Amino acid sequence: MNIRARGTRTALAAAALAAVAGVAATAVPAAAAAPASDTPRFLEPAELPPSPASPWSAGPVTAGQPDPLPMCVGEALPSIISHRAYTTDLDTNAQQLTVEGRSEQWSKEFAALLRKDLAGCAKTLMRQDPGLTATQKSYGHLDVEEGADVYGIHTASAQGSSDIALFSVGRDGATVTVVRWARLGTFKDAQVADFKTTTVTAVNKLY
Repeated sequence: MNIRARGTRTALAAAALAAVAGVAATAVPAAAAAPASDTPRFLEPAELPPSPASPWSAGPVTAGQPDPLPMCVGEALPSIISHRAYTTDLDTNAQQLTVEGRSEQWSKEFAALLRKDLAGCAKTLMRQDPGLTATQKSYGHLDVEEGADVYGIHTASAQGSSDIALFSVGRDGATVTVVRWARLGTFKDAQVADFKTTTVTAVNKLY
């Protein structure tokens, strides 16, 4: 099976931190059309982990790969993906990426590839940038549809930045979704319980 997209590896240190800190997360290509009404539904802002800073806002559902690609999972994303970006007024942002696979087996293998990339994310980031320190945790499996898995990744740069991100990979039949939540901070700032609730909602909404 050939899933990985063409192009260079996304998670160079600057791009990785931009993806986590949300520097470019608000950029959504204006010309891209939203998917048709019979495609999977995306999260609404109120379904994301509550933000004490401000309410969430959301961009449109956009066809194609996001720019920049998210760290850890970006290389695997095919061109048939759709995505939506979410932001708050301060330092928290999120993203949902959804792929409708050509078959249930294809999507099962694609989800496994994403989980593998996330399981090795910290080592990959440090290998690509020796000035970056990355650590990660697995927050376990969620029993929703064909299942979802949750991961946490903390990155700290030599310049002093500190970012925490949560990722989940879930599948319903031939459709796979990835949810990413990120903010400035460490593991103690990760809203894991809320993020798990968001993940269950995201997978249940696929169809």
